[in-house]
Amino acid sequence: MPLLGFGTWQARGTECYDAVRVALDAGYRHIDTATMYGNEAEVGRALRDSGVDRAEVFVTTKLPPERAGRERRTIDASLKALGIDQLDLWLIHWPPRGRSTEVWQEFIAARDAGLTRAIGVSNYSSRQIDALTKETGETPSVNQIKWGPALYDADEVAAHRERGVVLEGYSPFKTTNLRDKDLVAIAEAHGVTPAQVIVRWHLQHEFVVIPKSVTPDRIRTNFDAFGFTLSDEEIRRIDGMSR
Repeated sequence: MPLLGFGTWQARGTECYDAVRVALDAGYRHIDTATMYGNEAEVGRALRDSGVDRAEVFVTTKLPPERAGRERRTIDASLKALGIDQLDLWLIHWPPRGRSTEVWQEFIAARDAGLTRAIGVSNYSSRQIDALTKETGETPSVNQIKWGPALYDADEVAAHRERGVVLEGYSPFKTTNLRDKDLVAIAEAHGVTPAQVIVRWHLQHEFVVIPKSVTPDRIRTNFDAFGFTLSDEEIRRIDGMSR
């Protein structure tokens, strides 16, 4: 699972198609969508038209909680819309009220049937993850949560790692003040943007991050976070934004 992915929330129609094409051309090899986004067909068409081999791209989509009880129909529809035979990761988008265990059992069945390589959750607490593990013996591979420097919590990181669950962050820019003086100073020291610093912070912590944009220049810039390294002191300063 590539640490840096491309998010598609709120991107629809031609705007979504064009953004995914730009992202794949820029080098992204991890695309995140969801049934509730209503853009799986555009994501799939962009992937096919990009010329990038399907095997090179990690594709994630998600089941909305109101589809509890219709898991197989939902994943079949996602695969058809995306135009692929197998997902790389399927997530429960939000905990379905009172039905998480039953839904998770259907996710395990879908994985065992070869419809998805891996399964996980989104917006779950450690307690909710523990309940799934206790009831089924299967721990989610990933938990996708709202995350960024302003939300950094060492205990939350430790809880995921103790359970062997990958922490994947969404809304990295919306959750952080891009004008923070420390963030701006660090960006200027490296000759990059504050957004690039945030992406780099995720990468060095080994958090998966899925920045989203529909602006071509920003899509490319957000991906360009591999040419510099944050010092330990800079990492600590960025961690401190959560205080």
